[in-house]
Amino acid sequence: MQDSLFAEAAGFRPLAARMRPATLDDYVGQAHLVGPGKPLRRAVEQGQLHSMILWGPPGVGKTTFAQLLANVSDLSFETVSAVLSGVKEIRAVVERAHNRKQSQGRDTLLFVDEVHRFNKSQQDAFLPHIEDGTFIFVGATTENPSFELNSALLSRTRVYVLKNLEEEDILRLLRRALVAEEGFGGRLRVEDDVLTLMASASGGDARRALNILEVAADLAEPDEAGNDRITADQLEQVMQTSLRRFDKGGDVFYDQISALHKSVRGSDPDGSLYWLCRMLDGGCDPLYVARRLVRIASEDIGNADPRALQLSMEAWDAQERLGSPEGELALAQAVTYLAMAPKSNAVYKAFNQCMADIRQDPDYEVPVHLRNAPTKLMKSMGYGDSYRYAHDEPEGFAAGESYLPEAIHQRRYYEPVNRGLEIKLAEKRQRLDSRNAESPRKRYS
Repeated sequence: MQDSLFAEAAGFRPLAARMRPATLDDYVGQAHLVGPGKPLRRAVEQGQLHSMILWGPPGVGKTTFAQLLANVSDLSFETVSAVLSGVKEIRAVVERAHNRKQSQGRDTLLFVDEVHRFNKSQQDAFLPHIEDGTFIFVGATTENPSFELNSALLSRTRVYVLKNLEEEDILRLLRRALVAEEGFGGRLRVEDDVLTLMASASGGDARRALNILEVAADLAEPDEAGNDRITADQLEQVMQTSLRRFDKGGDVFYDQISALHKSVRGSDPDGSLYWLCRMLDGGCDPLYVARRLVRIASEDIGNADPRALQLSMEAWDAQERLGSPEGELALAQAVTYLAMAPKSNAVYKAFNQCMADIRQDPDYEVPVHLRNAPTKLMKSMGYGDSYRYAHDEPEGFAAGESYLPEAIHQRRYYEPVNRGLEIKLAEKRQRLDSRNAESPRKRYS
């Protein structure tokens, strides 16, 4: 593409910045919030704007939306970032907003990006200024506000959830960027199928879609008619150097690992493999996935197929030894095996119940017959008396013996399910229970 066209179109500002909407009608997506007749739109149109929290993944327009609210409501726009700003910057913003209100009678919209990164005291510092109307507070977060924001701040704001944009929303944005003067002004041609590929590759992220278009514009070449055009081949070159969004540590991260775990639990190898690949493609640490697979093997498969845990550990070892991408194939092998393995959460349930009981029960003493007696004194106190050595018993089992404290000797934690190897374990458990019930040498009656 000619340098003069790019310079003219760019105006030395990123395309995503140039394409920020000026009106609510230009705003792409979030129709559930700003569509005709929706409560937030009515509040803006009626001049009743209120403090709020915008919660959503990256690239859905939180910053753009805050700027748009300020513009259409004729408010001064101030912004601070929880990553870059400290107490000094916040105080300066508050002072400017206060002076503006006193001297000009003009209200301020304060946009706080990544508000969840402020600690409790920093979040509390905004409260008096929200209450006295020094500014309208708009916070943006990619994290669940219920977990990351103070209840006092939440009680003074309304939370609005912004969603990933639909493909049609992204296409509308890309087409507007091609024809609008602040974009490429009709000087760049892109076929519909190529635009669709861009929209699909964006993952619902408007900023990413515009960045892809802007980078691809650098590779555009004149066609037979002399128009600069982006082809599928040029787009492929762009995508080879672009990474999909993967929100490490945020809600997207936990949503995807949840989808992987539930796909394995649901015995769907295709879904399991898909979410594994999505996470790896997005930049997730393969060793994190390996650790999760070990957990899944114990939690959802357990003794129904003990090989699942072994294979998961071997996949982890392969990833550590080989690295990426070679080790990732071992993760794929483990994921598909886990998905197809028989499922049992019997160990998981037994462990959780036992831990819960221990936390609320008294600290029962170890029964005397189970105590070690390495000294004469301990032996004289009866430690180890009447202990039955299982290997000396018929079939290596001391029928009627008990290994729990007497007060809880009837409790049962582990109940094998009727799947996989646990079928055999359940049958054995039943046989041993019968022998215990019939034994004349019961430890406790």
